[in-house]
Amino acid sequence: MSEPRWTVILDGSAPPPRERIGGKAWSIARMRSLDLPVPPAFVVTTEACAAYQAQGDLPPGLTDELAAGVAWLEECTDRTFGSGPSPLLISVRSGAAISMPGMMDTILNLGINETTMAALAAEAGDERFARDTYRRFHELYAGIVLKLPDPDLDPDSEPAAWRASIEQSTPQGVPQDVHEQLAAAVRAVFDSWQSRRAKRYRKHHGIPDDLGTAVTVQAMVFGNLDDTSGTGVLFTRDPLTGERKPYGEYLARAQGEDVVSGRFTPQRIEELATALPAIHDQLMQAGDTLEAENGDIQDIEFTVQHGTLYLLQSRTAKRAPAAAVRAAVEMAVEGRINRQQVLERVTASQARSLLKPHLAEGVADRAETLATGQGASPGVGVGIVVTDSDEAERRHAAGEAVVLARATTSPDDVHGMLSATAVVTEQGGSTSHAAVVGRSLGLPCVVGCGDVSVTALAGRTVTVDGTAGAIYAGALDVVIPDERADKRLAQLLTWAAEASPLAVYRPEDAPAESHILDLDRIEGGEDPERLAGLLTGHTAARGGAIASDEGVAAAVAAGLTFIVAEPTLPPLLAAIAAGNGPNESRPTPESQSQGRR
Repeated sequence: MSEPRWTVILDGSAPPPRERIGGKAWSIARMRSLDLPVPPAFVVTTEACAAYQAQGDLPPGLTDELAAGVAWLEECTDRTFGSGPSPLLISVRSGAAISMPGMMDTILNLGINETTMAALAAEAGDERFARDTYRRFHELYAGIVLKLPDPDLDPDSEPAAWRASIEQSTPQGVPQDVHEQLAAAVRAVFDSWQSRRAKRYRKHHGIPDDLGTAVTVQAMVFGNLDDTSGTGVLFTRDPLTGERKPYGEYLARAQGEDVVSGRFTPQRIEELATALPAIHDQLMQAGDTLEAENGDIQDIEFTVQHGTLYLLQSRTAKRAPAAAVRAAVEMAVEGRINRQQVLERVTASQARSLLKPHLAEGVADRAETLATGQGASPGVGVGIVVTDSDEAERRHAAGEAVVLARATTSPDDVHGMLSATAVVTEQGGSTSHAAVVGRSLGLPCVVGCGDVSVTALAGRTVTVDGTAGAIYAGALDVVIPDERADKRLAQLLTWAAEASPLAVYRPEDAPAESHILDLDRIEGGEDPERLAGLLTGHTAARGGAIASDEGVAAAVAAGLTFIVAEPTLPPLLAAIAAGNGPNESRPTPESQSQGRR
């Protein structure tokens, strides 16, 4: 066969760029090169995705390349795709170059049919395990490929009843031909790039629409096999606080979708040390290796199959704003990264979120607690509870503050989350969809509050504390943090002031001798798009939209010497991100203040 055009074997050699194979495949290749325990995999490239989007079908030659990739997996695992006695099952996962957790589709256990289910049962000596695996695949295939809503199959029914249930809803059914299953799954993953939820996520995060997704095809390992099997997620540092300690969850006799779906509440990662201490130690060592290699907090998906550890993915962890600051500053002190990397890593948006108002001292003690759960993303949000994401979007557009309450969120709820001041769920843990997306958005989030605990609050005004994991009645009093009172924020503030091309003063520290343009007194001063013209010819400004990221970028582009804003850290970070880099000739606010004394 000629050199593959659309696929790449992930054999541990130097991988192609992320833009071609996606972040998931890149991490698999990197982990294999470090001799970490990773199931073999190959990847369908983003170039194939682009061709699919243009042509409306798999590009010529891809089907043959899929077969060749599967043959390589068979050789690596000594298993056979589509037949026994040791059947090969595979996972089919999306993987964009820029991480988009939960936004696109994954199908597990692909390759199971009546023949391979029987072979799997005989090999494992456990018919229950084989039936569970068969049911899981049919649910995922029916929901993702066949687009059936909520295809939950009764675990106590027979496989024939599961197939019949699906065929009643769609004449296509689930094919017995495993190669047909694979081709359909690849199409479904490519289609998910154009899904409503993925488009909204890209728009919110400024991710280009033409990047496309790769498709990672990997040999399955089974966390649902027996009592020495399970699945979980490890963060190498606490994604809520940034503290240098392991954080994560483990769910015995389960597969990865069970953890991230939010339908089950897993155990803390520390429980793995009790249940399988050798696996826990091996996982911690792998986490240290990957954090040192990547120079950042790692989010590691893993599966344990019959007492053997496998790593499925490692990526830079989404983290709460407090964790972003603490981890970056402490990694610089540890010598793992430099100051420039710190300032690139902590965003103005994260600093802004961290400096949001929080509950006044003692207020929570006097408030009525309506529900409690696990604080999954810190901050405080106040609003009227709504239970429908479309309603949240409508009411937000009308100027109302809303709190989104759901039994559990899915990627289809992202537009509602983007419209909310906070999100609360009845099910799920700290690595569920609501928790992960909440942290990435800097959105207060409380999960796992219990059945019918928060959706019953519809129509009530509540205050959500994502740090305490509590929902209180009414709109409680809040206070605004001082960036100078926290030692890590203060350190970051010093570094940012030294590196920024633009000085930022608090109102009381602004130079008295300077003429400062007051945008609050100028028509259009509140519109970031008009600032470029309004700032021309001036050296300093305050008010209006000047402290927004767009306003700071306009100030830098206009060559302003300083702006006046409070707090000062977010606009300093925005100025650095605007692209002019350090400006050693410009005096810092501290040095200018010293010169006036």
